[in-house]
Amino acid sequence: MQKLFGKWDFTEVEVSDPGVRNYIALTPTSVPHSSGRNSKQQFAKSNLNIVERLINKLMREEHNTGQKITVYRNVELSFDIINKRTGRNPIQVLVDAVGNAGPREETVRLRYGGIAVPKAVDVAPQRRVDTALRLISEGVHKAAFTTRKQLPVAIAEEIIAAAEWDVKGYAMGKKDNMERVSKAAR
Repeated sequence: MQKLFGKWDFTEVEVSDPGVRNYIALTPTSVPHSSGRNSKQQFAKSNLNIVERLINKLMREEHNTGQKITVYRNVELSFDIINKRTGRNPIQVLVDAVGNAGPREETVRLRYGGIAVPKAVDVAPQRRVDTALRLISEGVHKAAFTTRKQLPVAIAEEIIAAAEWDVKGYAMGKKDNMERVSKAAR
């Protein structure tokens, strides 16, 4: 039985959102690092462990580009913080955060003649998971690199805020804004 970081078990985690259940991979692994094995297929990111996808998203900005070991350690520390603050399995908290922070509806721009008209559309489940991870990582970067807050604390706070539907968190605020705009465009 492999546990994430040697501490948390994947078998007790369940995805409560049926829309994204097939797109959140909970493959048991002690080290979330696939070395790009799944990069050849089109939708292979659905097979990547959700924790590894979070680590990869956190490496997108200029401060952490290519520093997977550093981000890996920060995510491990943030999972310890999440466990202390919530008393729950941090993988379950992350799965709940991804399910909550993914927008269900967004807008596209349709052009009629010379006029661009916004139109509300449903979001595909794969895009919901991608957008949720992107919003969480953007919130972490805004919290950690504009203030003196440490990166593991920023990661933990953003994940907890998204898991608890707290609109004060960056990801949930952006999700609500996207859904409000799409509701107006119906």
